[in-house]
Amino acid sequence: MASERSAPGGPPAAAAGWMPVLVFACVILLVSNGARSSWGLFLPEMTQARGWSRETFSFAVAVQNIVWGTGAMLLGAMADRWGAMRTLMLGAVFYVAGFLGMAVATTGTALSLTGGVLVGLGIGGTAFGIVFAAVGKLVPPERRTWAFGIGTAAGSFGQFLFLPSTAEAIRAFGWQGAVYGHAIVVALILLLALGIRGDREAGARAAGSSTLGEALREAVGDRSFHLLFWGYFVCGLQVVFIGLHLPAYLADKGMPLSLGAQAIAIVGLFNVIGCLSAGWLGVRLSKKWLLAGIYVARSVVMIAFLLAPLSVWSVWLFAAAMGLFWLSTVPLTTGLVGQVYGVRHLGLLGGVIFFGHQIGSFLGAWLGGRIFDMTGSYDWAWILVIAFGAFAAVMHAPIDQRPIAQRAPVPA
Repeated sequence: MASERSAPGGPPAAAAGWMPVLVFACVILLVSNGARSSWGLFLPEMTQARGWSRETFSFAVAVQNIVWGTGAMLLGAMADRWGAMRTLMLGAVFYVAGFLGMAVATTGTALSLTGGVLVGLGIGGTAFGIVFAAVGKLVPPERRTWAFGIGTAAGSFGQFLFLPSTAEAIRAFGWQGAVYGHAIVVALILLLALGIRGDREAGARAAGSSTLGEALREAVGDRSFHLLFWGYFVCGLQVVFIGLHLPAYLADKGMPLSLGAQAIAIVGLFNVIGCLSAGWLGVRLSKKWLLAGIYVARSVVMIAFLLAPLSVWSVWLFAAAMGLFWLSTVPLTTGLVGQVYGVRHLGLLGGVIFFGHQIGSFLGAWLGGRIFDMTGSYDWAWILVIAFGAFAAVMHAPIDQRPIAQRAPVPA
C-alpha cells in the first residue's frame, strides 16, 4: 500500500513554521468557499427578478466553473513561480469585481461575464488549488493529507456559515444587497493573503522536475494522471449539480426555499467531519480506494434520497449523509497528486487535475438547467449524476500510487 510517508519532495527547512500558514489558509478557504457556495439561493431570486430562464443562470455558473478550472491551472503555475500570496491577492480582486458586476447585470451575457468569468477567475485564485499549493510545500509529507483535510474542512465550515446568513441577507436586504455583502467579505482575502509566506522558497528546495514544462510532460505521460483527471471530473459534476439545483428542486416539490438553504448548510457542516476523516485516513490507507468508495457512497445516498418519501427529515438526512462525502475527495486527490508527482509544481499539476473537476462542474451546472427546461423536471439529471459515481470508482481502481520517480512511466 502506497504511503504518504514515501512521498517525494518534503520541505525540511520550512516544516517548523507551517502552522501559522495553515491557520491563514483555513480562514481564506472559509471565505472563498463560503462565498461561492450560496449561488443556489440566488438562482430563484435573480431569475424571477430579471426574467431569465434557469438555463440562463445555470449557464453563467457553468462558465464560472470552467473559467475557474482554466484559471486554476494558470494561477497555479503563477503561485509555483512567484508565491501564493500575490496570486491570492490577484484572485481576490477578480472575485470582488465579479460580485460587484453581478449585482448590476441585467442580461444573461452580462451575468456570464461578471458572475461567470470574473468570479470564476476569483475563485481560481483563492480556492483550494492555490492555498494547497502553498500548504503542500510547507507541511511535512507525513502531515500533508491531514493538513489538506483541515483546510477542506474549513472551506466546508464556510459553506455552513454562508448559506443561512445569505438566506437571511436576501430576506432582509434583497438579493442585490446580499451580493454586495459577499463582495465586502471576499475583500478580506486581500489582508489574509499576507499570512501565506515561505512557499516559494520551500518549493525551490523540494524534489521534482526542475521546470514547469518538465513536470507537466512527466505527469501527462503517466496513465494515472489521466485517471485522476476523469475521476475528479465526476466530483465536479455531482457536487455542483446538487449545490446549485437542490434548492430549486425542493422548491418545485413545494418545499420552502429556506429548506434548500438548510440542506446545503447541513452538507457543509457534516463535510467538516468528512474532510477531517478523509485527511486522517489518507495518511494511513490507500487514497485511491478511499476515493473510489466515496464516489460509490455518493451515488448510493442519492438513490436512497430519491426513493424515500420526500419530507423535511428526508432532506436533512440526505444532506447530512451527502455532507460526509462532499469535499472529502479534495484532500485525498490533492494528497495523491503530491504523493505521486511531488510538491514542487503542485500548483500547476493540481490545477490541471482540477480542470477535470471543473469540466464536470460546467456540465453539472448547465445540464441541470438544460434538462429541467427540456423535460420540466430534474429526473434525468439525477440519473446521470448517479451513474457517473460508478464511472469514477472504475477510474480510480487502476491508479498507481507509487511516486513516479521510483517507477518507469506507464504510457497514457
